[in-house]
Amino acid sequence: MDIKSLTLDELKDEFKACGLPPFRAVQVYQWMHQKLAADFEEMTNLSKDMRQSLKNTYEYTCLKKVQMQESALDGTRKYLSALSDGNLVESVFMRYKHGNSVCISSQVGCKMGCRFCASTLDGWIRNLLPSEMLEQIYAIMRDTGERVSNVVVMGTGEPLDNYENFVRFVKLLTNEDGLHISQRNITVSTCGLVPQIRRLAQEKLQITLALSLHATTDEKRKALMPIANTYTLKEVLEACGYYYKQTGRRVTFEYSLVGGVNDTKEDAEELIAIAAKYAGHVNLIPVNPIKERDFKRGSRQEILAFKNKLEKNGINVTIRREMGRDIDGACGQLRRRVLHNDAE
Repeated sequence: MDIKSLTLDELKDEFKACGLPPFRAVQVYQWMHQKLAADFEEMTNLSKDMRQSLKNTYEYTCLKKVQMQESALDGTRKYLSALSDGNLVESVFMRYKHGNSVCISSQVGCKMGCRFCASTLDGWIRNLLPSEMLEQIYAIMRDTGERVSNVVVMGTGEPLDNYENFVRFVKLLTNEDGLHISQRNITVSTCGLVPQIRRLAQEKLQITLALSLHATTDEKRKALMPIANTYTLKEVLEACGYYYKQTGRRVTFEYSLVGGVNDTKEDAEELIAIAAKYAGHVNLIPVNPIKERDFKRGSRQEILAFKNKLEKNGINVTIRREMGRDIDGACGQLRRRVLHNDAE
């Protein structure tokens, strides 16, 4: 059994069935989720026999650092870590004035096929467990010795394609018995799985939903994102509107600016109409070119002109601050490079 994915109540029930008192469950839970113990042996207020018994009974998820790249520009760190089955996942640690952020992966690989993303090039392998998502944060905190206050689930994978594990991860991360990170400090990115967006709205969590919009018409979106062949833009936007209505949390529209593809005057006008109708915040992302695709980023002047047009029409807009530009900062780049270097 994967002990780090259990809630405190579940752990108490599990220990009770084994004849252990509830306070032992509290101790173990705190070691895992507050003190961030790397293994059972670190749980020094448990007897040696009990630690051995736990080791024999439960799976204890702990990531193994394979590689870490640190940006000379801003101190951003990109981690490549090995799971217990040998699969690799990426996570990113970013320092901001308002606190430290970690961007985590939710799957090994991705099946969504978005054409500007390196994560999807080698396909989908499996979903991550709640413990494996948590451990990306815990491992970084152990490595840096610094507290994390913001978490974005925007790394490799589509979080809502791993729905049950993702929701459990959020509840564990925000629980007062664990790291107790505020739900308002968690952002989840989705390419637009309509049924799951509506289901997430009914959870009444206070997390921020970020829609990977990237185009303002079905035709352009289909060229960039295969999911657009399943759900129309109208369906996706109505689901986002439902999320806002149910939670009161404003949706963020992620918009990767691809030079000459979705950065025209008409694109800006259509984006203004969408953001105004759904009271959304627009986060412009200058596309990070990958060698397997021929997408190019526009000039800084073109990107600023696009932003200014939105602002002049009353849209709340930011340009995503580029972190780790001198390392394999974009989703899937480091993992793909390491995998293919090993294969050569």
